[in-house]
Amino acid sequence: MKLGFIGTGNMASAIMGGIIKNNVIPAEEIIGADLFAPGRERAQKEYGINVTADNKEVASKAETIILSVKPQFYASVIADIKDVVTDNQIIITIAPGKTLAWLEEQFGKEVKIVRTMPNTPAMVGEGMTAVCPNEHLTEDEIAYVKSLLESFSRAEIVPERLMDVVTAVSGSSPAYVFMLIEAMADAAVSGGMPRKQAYQFAAQAVLGSAEMVLDTGKHPGELKDMVCSPAGTTIEAVRTLEELGFRSSIIEAMKVCEEMSRSL
Repeated sequence: MKLGFIGTGNMASAIMGGIIKNNVIPAEEIIGADLFAPGRERAQKEYGINVTADNKEVASKAETIILSVKPQFYASVIADIKDVVTDNQIIITIAPGKTLAWLEEQFGKEVKIVRTMPNTPAMVGEGMTAVCPNEHLTEDEIAYVKSLLESFSRAEIVPERLMDVVTAVSGSSPAYVFMLIEAMADAAVSGGMPRKQAYQFAAQAVLGSAEMVLDTGKHPGELKDMVCSPAGTTIEAVRTLEELGFRSSIIEAMKVCEEMSRSL
């Protein structure tokens, strides 16, 4: 097997879905382990991958292993598989707070490890993933890992000291954006727009604005100024947001998220 998953939940599904859809690795060369029978059965039915209830089977068969379980289960999962993992395999992690040093200590030997932090927009092929390999991977192996990740997201190499910042700025931030869309839609409904239509208008405005930042390369402040006509509706809305602490509330929330990530 070229690729193995330990855990077949939402993030694992997003990753394997992107990899299979983009013909990076065929489904028959992917294996997923999950102790939760309905979870592995869903992955098998939806993606056509091989499944098992045995983590060791994945660890012994897969060239690359993605640990897609919650952070609190990492120690027990690694303890379960470390004796069958070899120095030829690549281990990809997606857990906030679990440093390369901690991971290497759990394995108790030299292992090729790549810390990553993807986010849930990977489920629609629009994710953002930070990539942080340890010193045991070759340049070709790092390029291979990036090619896997780029099947469902943009991927950028970052130093490990920024991984907790990544958790705040992209890993957790979809929740902030969903709250913004919900609030915008609530206001539109208050103004008389049907709920379904309100979500469409709000979500498309956020999507289009994000594309403008990425495609134009302009500073977000410059793009904001383009919308704000003198004595117009937008600048009055911006003034109210500033008065209510919109930007500072986002910054403070992200700093709390970053600190929480460090403490895991």
